[in-house]
This record gives sequence, structure tokens and C-alpha cells, in this order.
Amino acid sequence: MKSEYNRRKFIKNTAKASLGGIVLPSMFSSKIDSNNDLVANVAICGHLWVYASKFPPNWDCTPNLEQVFADMAYAGLYGVELMEVVLRRDDAVKRIAALSDTYGIKVSGSSYGVGFQMADKGQHQKIWEDIQLVVPRLAALNAETFGISVGHLGRMKTESELDAQAELLKRIFTICEDNGIQPNLHNHTYEVENDLHDLKGTLQRIPNANLGPDLNWLIRAGVDPVDFINTYGSQLVYLHIRDQYADGTWTEYVGQGATDFKAISEALQAADFMGKAAIELAFPDGFEPKNALKEDWKKSKVFVQETFGW
Repeated sequence: MKSEYNRRKFIKNTAKASLGGIVLPSMFSSKIDSNNDLVANVAICGHLWVYASKFPPNWDCTPNLEQVFADMAYAGLYGVELMEVVLRRDDAVKRIAALSDTYGIKVSGSSYGVGFQMADKGQHQKIWEDIQLVVPRLAALNAETFGISVGHLGRMKTESELDAQAELLKRIFTICEDNGIQPNLHNHTYEVENDLHDLKGTLQRIPNANLGPDLNWLIRAGVDPVDFINTYGSQLVYLHIRDQYADGTWTEYVGQGATDFKAISEALQAADFMGKAAIELAFPDGFEPKNALKEDWKKSKVFVQETFGW
């Protein structure tokens, strides 16, 4: 499926755990009510993929960033989740900070991983140099999260490759911690296929790593998101939410499809999820939306709020 492959070819890495497994707590995600009780306050963000998908092969949607911020602000989302490619431009911090200020919506974080394979030790120096550029710029924007994709080798990774992957992840977790950013392991299909071979391999080496699953990619990899939440709920700090019809075609906005969000919501409640969530729209190749994107964001946000109680 070309569209799926391209859409998550924007894989990037980060996660967090100094010295082999220390992880930032699920912070930035709760509030105190008038009775001084801790009340869950899951912030709903938006990931900019649907705009970036128009800019292959590097997915740099910098020319459309103003529309990104305007649309998501219109929808009342908490923040914009970037892709690391837009942070590499020399004027990135100044440009993005100005848009955030103009439209009154924060930069919540960024995904990371396009084009990198963290299991390949030969790529470590290049990735590390990039991380040292991207993470401080994200911190300068007062962002809070960093969703890491580890990269796909086109086959199941060996034990030594999983060792190399975890070694680099630990370094990335540390620099995130030093910059006040909470990392999470973000999955596409390949991390969770084959009985979660890739993800389990990482968690064997970094047991307490924060997780930021994409619920739709779990489904497309044959993993029941409810089972996943029941198993790993205590480590979830972030979520990506997307919808699809029964035939697997992505919907225009969240709430149109066959995804059992009610069951997912109940599982998250049982797991006391108190992280953040990002709606991530994605369209099939050649698809022309019926609505303006800002309306699709708004419809999606309303549905998520009503269904999940956020």
C-alpha cells in the first residue's frame, strides 16, 4: 500500500530513559480542581501529517505551516505536533514561534524518524547529530513531547540490531530529559507486527520506556488496541488517533469509520490514562476531502472529546 508506506516513511526516533530506563512521568497532563483532587485532563493535539503528505519525499510542509496553525487553532486543539523536518531550517524556531503566537496555539511536540534506521549502528552518528539539532529547537518552542519511530529494515531485526537500537534510544532519552521534553516510542506497523517483535525487543532492553502508540497502525498490524492498552497501559503517555472504514480505507475525519473507539475509551479509563493524544488525519492516494481541513479537524476533535470524555 503505497500511501501507507509513504505516510509512515516519516519515521523518527526518540523516547526517554536515562541510564537504561529512567522515564519522565506522565506529566503535563493533569490539573487540580476546586476540591484539590487530581483530575485527568487529556489534551487533544493535531499531528500535521495530512499537510506534510503533499510534500514528498521529505515531507517538509514549511510552506503550509501557517495553514496548519490556523486550521488547528480554529478547531480548538491544544497544540500542533510537528515533524522534525520542519525544525531543521535555520529560521525554524523564529518562524514557528511567530505562528504559535499569532494563532494562539502551542507547539505540543514533534514526531521523529523520517528516513533513519536506529538499528543500523552505521547511522548512529548522523542521527545523533540531527537529534542534537532538533531537540533543543523543540525545547526552544516550549514543546512537551517527542514521538520516536525507530525505523524499518524490511525484515525482523536481530538481537544485535535491537541492542544497537536501544543503545541509541537511551542517549536520545537523556537529551530529551535534559531539555525538559517527554519522549515516547511511537509505532507504525513494523514495530508491532510479528507478535510485537520490534517493540518487545526494545522493551526488554529499556523496560520502562514511555509509549505513544498509533492506535490505527496497531489495528492495521493485526493488534487489538484494547489488548495493547490492557497490557501496556501504565506506560502510555501519548496516543495517535485516526479512523478507518471496515475495508481499511482511511476516513476524512475521526468518527466516520468502523474503529471501536468506545471500547478503546473504556480500556484507557481502566488504565487511568493521563497523557496527551493527537488526532492524525491521513487520506488515501488521490482522495479529495469534501470539507475544508479546518472543519475536519473540528469534527474530529468534537468526536474525540465526546467519545473519550476529554
